Amino acid sequence: MASTSMEAPRKGSKILSHLALALGAVVMLLPFYWMLSTALKTEAEAIAYPIKWFPSVPQVHNFLEAWQFQPLWTRYFFNSFFVAITTVVLEVIIAAMAAYAFAKMEFFGKNLIFGLFLATMMVPGEVLLVPNFITLANFGWVDKYPALIVPWVVSVFAIFLLRQHFFQIPKELQEAAFLDGSGHIRFLFQIVLPLSRPALATVALLKFIGSWNAFLWPLLVTNSPEMRTVQNGLSSFMQEAGAHYHIWMAAATLALLPVLVIFLILQKQFYASVARSGLKG
Repeated sequence: MASTSMEAPRKGSKILSHLALALGAVVMLLPFYWMLSTALKTEAEAIAYPIKWFPSVPQVHNFLEAWQFQPLWTRYFFNSFFVAITTVVLEVIIAAMAAYAFAKMEFFGKNLIFGLFLATMMVPGEVLLVPNFITLANFGWVDKYPALIVPWVVSVFAIFLLRQHFFQIPKELQEAAFLDGSGHIRFLFQIVLPLSRPALATVALLKFIGSWNAFLWPLLVTNSPEMRTVQNGLSSFMQEAGAHYHIWMAAATLALLPVLVIFLILQKQFYASVARSGLKG
C-alpha cells in the first residue's frame, strides 16, 4: 500500500515534467514552423488576417524565386561556407593543442594563465570591435578573407571545453604511451583526439553555427557585396524584396538549411559530449 501511494505522486510529477517539456518544445519550434509555412504560402496567404496557419497549396517555387531574386546568393553562400569551414578547422586544431597543454602538461604559471584566459570571456565582444578593426586595417586585411577568419580562430570557451574533456582521459594511459616512446604531440593526435571525438564535434558545431550566423563583424570589415556573407545578403535581400513576406521566409529557410544539416549530422556526438563532459580540474 505504501509503495502504491508513493507511485501516484511520482507519476504525477512525471506527467507534469513531460507537459512542461512539450510546451517548451512547442514554444521553441513555433517560429521555425511559421517561417517554413510562410515560405510555402502565396503572397495573399502570407499577409492574410486572421492568420492562416497552413498553406492551401504549398508554393515550392517560392524558394527558386528567392534564389533568383538575389543574383549574389551563390557568392554569399560560398563566402559563408569558406569562412565557416576554415575557422572551424583552425579553431579545433588550436583549441585542442592549447587544451592539451593546460590539461596534461606541467609548466610554470599554468593555472594563472588559464585563469587569465577565462577572464577574457567576461569582456563583451562589442568592446573589441573597434580595436580589432583598427588592427586589421593596419594589416591591410579589410574586405579580405583574413579579416573574416583570423580574429575568430581562437576561442577560450573551446579551450575550456576540451580541457575539461581531456581531464577525463586516465593519466595511466599517458604514462603507458610515454613508456612506449610516445611524445606529447604523438599522444595528442593518436590517442587523445580519437578519444575526444564528441567534444571535438561539439566545438566544431558551435563554431560553425557562430560563424554562419555572424552578421555585425562581416558587415564591419567588408565593403564590396562580393565579400559579404549569407546573413549580410539576407539583410539586403529583405530591403530589396519589399513586402513580399513569403519570399523573405523562403530566403531565411535557405539560409538556415546548412546549419540544420550540420546539426543533424553531428547531433549524436553533441549529445554524447554533453553527457560525458565533467567539471574536473
